[in-house]
Amino acid sequence: MTSTKTAVDFWFDPSCPWAWMTSRWVDEVAEHRDLDVTWHIMSLAVLNENNDDIPDSYKAFFPRALRYTRLVAAAAELHGQEVVKPLYDALGTRIHPGGSLDPDEVIPAALAEVGLPASLAAYSESDEYDPQMRASHFDGIGRVGQDVGTPVIAVNGTAFFGPVISPAPTGDIALTLWDGVVAAASYDGFFEIKRTRTREPIFN
Repeated sequence: MTSTKTAVDFWFDPSCPWAWMTSRWVDEVAEHRDLDVTWHIMSLAVLNENNDDIPDSYKAFFPRALRYTRLVAAAAELHGQEVVKPLYDALGTRIHPGGSLDPDEVIPAALAEVGLPASLAAYSESDEYDPQMRASHFDGIGRVGQDVGTPVIAVNGTAFFGPVISPAPTGDIALTLWDGVVAAASYDGFFEIKRTRTREPIFN
């Protein structure tokens, strides 16, 4: 029998609330559709490192965000791809619905939850695994172009920025939205649908 499993690649920055909600939607869909999801790190700090037009208030967010991306990259290199999603879940739960702005609280608690050594926290302030983190980032961003953000999703090899959603849909509407994304990905000439956001991130 031919497998109908859908290959999904998901690039995220742990600090991005929009990526967080999209990831919760993908989790919901995965309970009802046969998905093979691979989770990849990307970095809003890297994405904007040469952008002089962003506000200073947004730039101030990048050092904290970079710590989380460096941590995930190090964990993936030292403990394998299988720890990426659990670590993202543990970080994101504290950062987004939990509302924590302190990586010195978030990181140790997330590592403990996942069962990773506390010593990994040091890599959040080290550039040792930046080459791997940047390679993952540019793999994702290279599929969609520089003028986007997180998340980036590839469905059976066709990549998009988004979808940007708030709140994360559940139930039948989650599946309807997913089927629409799969349909869009099936046409090589499809590039963009967009409208202005009218609400902030809503965490359930």
